[in-house]
Amino acid sequence: MFWIVGFVLLFVLPILNVLPADDSWLHVSDFALNRFGKFLAFAILALGLDLIWGYAGILSLGQGVFFGIGAYCMGMHLMLTIGSQSVYGSALPDFMVWNQVTELPFFWKPLYSFSAAVLAGLLAPACFALIFGFLAFRSRIRGVYFAIITQALALMAWLVFNRNETNLGGTNGLTDFKTLLGFRLSAPGTQLALYVITVLCLGGAYATCRWIIASRAGRVLIAIRDSEQRVLFSGYSPATYKLFVFVVSAVLAGLAGILYVPQVGIITPAQMGVLPSLEMVVWVAVGGRATLVGAIVGAVGVNLGRSILTNSFPELWPFFLGGLFVVVVLLFPDGIMGIARQIRVKLAERAVRLPKTQAVEEE
Repeated sequence: MFWIVGFVLLFVLPILNVLPADDSWLHVSDFALNRFGKFLAFAILALGLDLIWGYAGILSLGQGVFFGIGAYCMGMHLMLTIGSQSVYGSALPDFMVWNQVTELPFFWKPLYSFSAAVLAGLLAPACFALIFGFLAFRSRIRGVYFAIITQALALMAWLVFNRNETNLGGTNGLTDFKTLLGFRLSAPGTQLALYVITVLCLGGAYATCRWIIASRAGRVLIAIRDSEQRVLFSGYSPATYKLFVFVVSAVLAGLAGILYVPQVGIITPAQMGVLPSLEMVVWVAVGGRATLVGAIVGAVGVNLGRSILTNSFPELWPFFLGGLFVVVVLLFPDGIMGIARQIRVKLAERAVRLPKTQAVEEE
């Protein structure tokens, strides 16, 4: 099944995209492909959240922070490539000119390099998660208390990135990107290439998460989720394993942010605050925790529903999202994948009972 879905995403959809729009009803528009690429970037983030929440039992409400850090690193690089193409003909981003900044801040300068921007988008969330997680897990903060402090972390990051003094665009964020590695971002070919790269990264992220779960570390993480005290008495250090999976989830969130920005064309503090972090939890809950596939299904499904609903009834989306989460928690705690599993079990039981019933009737 994994290979079939991967084949469809990697080959079928791009082929349908390049078909002439007038000659085939199977044509996938550039807009649709770009939107789906954004959903797949979210799926990478959801994989990391499922890894830490579904398998390790650690509910993090601050994944939007790591997503935002990765996104801002790539956004800063894209802003620097505008250069003299800006409105004011200045090498500085336009918002810095408005704020009367005369010299590029020191932390912007390394991001002239694309490779440095990608590396920063991965390492910055990892280092931040390493420091934060070390302090939290060393203090044995867990359960609802860990969820609360990560939510406070998201609020703090939102407040910091909103300030003009940080030289990150304030409430408007970073936008109006034009080129990536010399290619116009508005060109259909560039967006198609970004989509393919996102699919490949999603496949790599899924394979990495599956490998972690199948390893001894993965079995220890599941044991921590089920009974942390028992793991501690068995001679393992739960804090070390929790820190490891927390950093991995942060790296995946940063990777998602890196892929998100050039496809969407904007990153603002609103996309890394408390509400987006809560939405990310809903993705995993709807798809099904501790399944990995459910995280992908939930991220794509919920965001597709959001895209459809907000076009017609934008004011209803927050109510729909909250209601969806309540229904899933109360009625379908295992999410979509849990429902599919129950259907398979019932069909299998029915298939076993049917021959026995026929045999009894024949006798």
